[in-house]
Amino acid sequence: MEKPDTFWKADSQAERLNELITHEEDIKERPLRRDVRSLGMLLGVVLREQAGEPIFNIEESLRKKSIRHRELCDNDQGSGLGCPDELQLEEESKQLVAGLSLHDAHQVIKAFGVFFELTNLAETNHRKRRRRATRLEHGGDKAGSLRGTLQRMKDAGIDASAARDFLSRIQVVPVFTAHPTEVARRVVRYKRRRIDRILEQLDRLPLSVTEAARRQDEILSEITALWQTDEVRRHQPSVGDEIRMGIDHYRESLVEPLPEFYRDLAEAFSEVYGEEVIPADLPSLIQFGSWIGGDRDGNPFVTPSATRDALERARESILRIYVDNIEELRELLTASACRVGVAQELLDAIAQALHKYPEAATLTGAYPDCEHYRKLLRITLHRLQNTLETPSHPEAYKSPEELMEELQMVRRSLRAHDGERLARSYVDPILRRLQTFGLHLHTLDIRQHAKVHRAAVQELGSGARMLEQTENILAGAPSEKTLELLDTLKTIAVLKRDYPPASIRSYIISGATCIEDVFNLLWLCDISGISVKGDPESKDPGLMPVPLFESIEDLRNAAQICRDLWTAPDYEPLLDSWNRHQEIMLGYSDSNKDGGMLTSTWEIFKAHRDLHRVAAECNVKLTLFHGRGGTVGRGGTPTHRAIVAQPAGAFTGSLKITEQGEVINFKYADAALALRNLELMTAASLEALARPGLVNPEPRSEWIDAMEEMSATAFSFYRSHISDNPDILPYFEQATPVLEFDLAKIGSRPARRKDNSSLDDLRAIPWGFGWIQSRHMIPGWFSVGHALQSYADEHDHGQSLLCEMMQKFPLFRDMIRNVEMALAKVDLPLARLYAGLVEDDALRERVFTLFVEEFRRTRSMVLSVTGQQALLERTPDMAQSLRLRNPYVDPLSLIQVELLRRKRRGEQNDELNYVLAATINGIAAGLRNTG
Repeated sequence: MEKPDTFWKADSQAERLNELITHEEDIKERPLRRDVRSLGMLLGVVLREQAGEPIFNIEESLRKKSIRHRELCDNDQGSGLGCPDELQLEEESKQLVAGLSLHDAHQVIKAFGVFFELTNLAETNHRKRRRRATRLEHGGDKAGSLRGTLQRMKDAGIDASAARDFLSRIQVVPVFTAHPTEVARRVVRYKRRRIDRILEQLDRLPLSVTEAARRQDEILSEITALWQTDEVRRHQPSVGDEIRMGIDHYRESLVEPLPEFYRDLAEAFSEVYGEEVIPADLPSLIQFGSWIGGDRDGNPFVTPSATRDALERARESILRIYVDNIEELRELLTASACRVGVAQELLDAIAQALHKYPEAATLTGAYPDCEHYRKLLRITLHRLQNTLETPSHPEAYKSPEELMEELQMVRRSLRAHDGERLARSYVDPILRRLQTFGLHLHTLDIRQHAKVHRAAVQELGSGARMLEQTENILAGAPSEKTLELLDTLKTIAVLKRDYPPASIRSYIISGATCIEDVFNLLWLCDISGISVKGDPESKDPGLMPVPLFESIEDLRNAAQICRDLWTAPDYEPLLDSWNRHQEIMLGYSDSNKDGGMLTSTWEIFKAHRDLHRVAAECNVKLTLFHGRGGTVGRGGTPTHRAIVAQPAGAFTGSLKITEQGEVINFKYADAALALRNLELMTAASLEALARPGLVNPEPRSEWIDAMEEMSATAFSFYRSHISDNPDILPYFEQATPVLEFDLAKIGSRPARRKDNSSLDDLRAIPWGFGWIQSRHMIPGWFSVGHALQSYADEHDHGQSLLCEMMQKFPLFRDMIRNVEMALAKVDLPLARLYAGLVEDDALRERVFTLFVEEFRRTRSMVLSVTGQQALLERTPDMAQSLRLRNPYVDPLSLIQVELLRRKRRGEQNDELNYVLAATINGIAAGLRNTG
């Protein structure tokens, strides 16, 4: 085995400390550069040990050619097409790749793939490192920090009382989905966490040479383990696998650290407003949701038993955490009544419990007479264990409030007897978890497409009409889909009784187009025994129908549809039972696929604004549920920026947003990252609600007119050149690996809703996946340049107005920044290689030329509007990250094209499919996006 130098050795502890806490640009980036360089060197050691020197040399040759390719592309402002040197490099690399056996190709792919895993970990660790450094200066006025947001509110004249009122209106609900965009296996994510912890340990000072060498050896072992692990699943994940993966991150990243979020908020409020605030006095701002095991839209594997499994696993997960919490609290609260007093109500509660639960008497008998807290908590633990093992047990807790009342009693007793500090440190964190997670962990949303409900109502209605007729005409039996739907609804009725009522409270209607889509579901629920109305006495929130508007046309009609719904006499009693609350969902990815980036952005903005206006007129408290993906083309964008860009006056403080695929890992794989993401969402919601310091939050009429015109132009261009262009589907299926999507075994859900081949039936995720993998990134930018240039050319001061909008219109600025990010990930020379897979030469030339022209037009207009000379000029961190990754992503694209070519020439075997899937994983990890 090789014995490398100790790369993390600290020559000067003082200099190393300065790197960790400084804000000087060059110095603060040194730890990241050291981590990436050192991890890369260790990967080289593993590569030589595991695959041999020849593979190492091939990998290095491809990497160096890729670096040169990037230099040429950068000199050509991101195009690189037609440069003789670039063409020569491309030909050399293609020949090298074409000569690789499948085994050797897999070894090279593995090398680049592991590098991305390590680079992602280094960047993630650096984000946490910089967050710690920022906190040393109390957060400053950084966008997205709670302290900075509160300071801006105070500076804008918002006093402490008003600030408290704003906080009381905030409700942030991340909803985790199983949408298939997470390529990493569960075992790989486990290894990531281990390396991540070691990297954190290398930042602990003082760091001795011995310690650095020991940690480095541990990383070397972990990289070796990664190398020897299958990076691609050998089998398609089941819904049960997805349910387990969806719960994995809760304990370490969310449940245990959540109280720290409230401690940070309390400290920030106290510091800014000069009033002492304790975390327990703050309202609960965060709740969690999930679709995993409840989302049936197009996934036949989400059965009634899968839904029950999802609820059971979630319940077991949170109850096990509470058991551990109470077990620890029992060891911590050793206060003796022989030394300090104890509340009489607590003594009475112990006596009553021992009488009510005789078995508990034997469990508390061993405790000293004076240790009353431990006795009560042992009874609590006994009941919790019964709740976990047998929910119907007479001694089990029936609601979180029942458990909370016991802990509140402990808290009151401690506070009354000089134990305030103990109450805050030991009891309050558990109470906060109970307020947030209840006995169910998260709310499970149910989702099904409106077409399925519509068909069921028609089929069942035919049967009902048959019974009313005098003629003996037999109606057709309900279809299998209708029977499955009825089985699901009847199961939901049972699950609402068997599990905490709040476990299921929303039913998403995909593809909603009219008010009848809501009433169809209500009728089906009624005949299935589901109580849709909320019931305050049983604390059952009911089951709210949530229409999801996805297409451009449906977004345009959403406000009127909701007005008709909210004023319908039969719907009014339901609204009243939900305290006049209504949830509406907006689809980002499908609207993008339907109308392109600019039109989707603008129509969602208008729908958002108009829905809130209609809600106010109908006395409805509206919560908008944002169905955003991880990529720009699916609504993915920096969290704080996106929330603040919402229409002014069209936000009530309640934010619900999907988190899916690789985004979950990126934001929630680690406690520090999860807390930062919750802070970003909460701070942005607070800023969007209070609007501190914004002189004129309303967009000017000229901006609205410009967006309306550009949206119409972009929509027409997009529909004619993408949606209605017969060339696009064959080009897409041949010039991207979309037909190989299932090889990566990413998720349980099929890529298409139907078996027929059409753009309409293709899901938005594989649509984005194909364009990302082939380096086209079409959903993130196509038709934007045409619209911008047309507007600038057709108006005397069009260009200056666009520049003004970039400076002063948050929505426009956010959209342009997102487009810029997508453009920066486009690689036309590599896209040209993928285009070479298209069999029809004329079709290939037509489509690729169309894309190149629009890319250049869009890049030119984005640079002009932003006042930059190069893409990402004002976001150097992002630019640096891409520069770091591209030399490693590009060879994977070359290999993927070669393997696709072999497969389409007729070569078919399991090894080829597996290695091809490995390229999909590697490119997704390198670009940090799947679909």
